[in-house]
Amino acid sequence: MAQLIFINLPVRDLERSTAFYESVGARKDPRFSNEEAACMVFSDTIHVMLLTHAFFGRFTPKAIPDARNNAQVLLCLSADSRAGVDGWVARARDAGGAIDPTPTQDYGLMYGRSFEDPDGHIWEVMWMDVEAFLAAQGAGQSADAAPAAAQAQLEPA
Repeated sequence: MAQLIFINLPVRDLERSTAFYESVGARKDPRFSNEEAACMVFSDTIHVMLLTHAFFGRFTPKAIPDARNNAQVLLCLSADSRAGVDGWVARARDAGGAIDPTPTQDYGLMYGRSFEDPDGHIWEVMWMDVEAFLAAQGAGQSADAAPAAAQAQLEPA
C-alpha cells in the first residue's frame, strides 16, 4: 500500500470550506466525513481533513492560530503544466479564495503561484520541468542554483 498523507486543517465553516475545496478539484469522501470533519481527496495519496475548530482542538492543547494573520504551514501541490498551475489558481479565485498571496515564482523550468482558502491557509501550486532541472544539476549546478540559472537563461544577452 502506498503511504498516504492526511493534512489536518482547522476551519471555521465546514460547509463553506468543503464547497471551496470541491471547487478547486478535491472530492469529499463521505466515509471519513461527518458534521465535524470532511475528508477532501486530491489524489490516491493526498487527503485534506477539514476539521471544525472544536474537533481540531481535541487533538492538540495548543491554540489554533488565525491563518489569515499567522502562518502555521505552507502547503504545496504539484501541477502537470504551467497552465495547470494557472487553472488551480483560477478555480480558487472563482470559489472565493484570495489569489497570489505570495509572489509568483517563474524561473522558466519552475513555475508556481498560490491561493488562500476561506480560512487563510496558503496553498502553493508548482510545476517543474524535471528533465530541465536535472540537466541543470548535471551541468554542475546545485538544486539552489538551478532556478537562478534558469532565470539567467531567460534574460537577454
